[in-house]
Amino acid sequence: MEVAREEIFGPAITAVPFKDEAEAIALANDSEYGLYGYVWTRDSPRGLRVARALRTGTVQINGSPMNPDAPFGGYKQSGIGRDGGRWALGTYSELKYIGWTA
Repeated sequence: MEVAREEIFGPAITAVPFKDEAEAIALANDSEYGLYGYVWTRDSPRGLRVARALRTGTVQINGSPMNPDAPFGGYKQSGIGRDGGRWALGTYSELKYIGWTA
């Protein structure tokens, strides 16, 4: 369904049944987009494992609060670079390396 595969902005949520952790991760990553993800679980180690496997710029586990100093941005078609806190500096900088042998 489109609502589960594309970035839908607004108050919307999708719930898709899955058989196991691997299928849940595959379903979540089966999208051209990757801005934000949520994991709801009673198992903290599993929550961290799944969050690390998701191809999204932000993952909140069990509705954690927003962090204004955290990097914000997506993976894939959801953008390149990060805004927010010190992470934004790289987005608005042009770094250069100059090697010199005297």
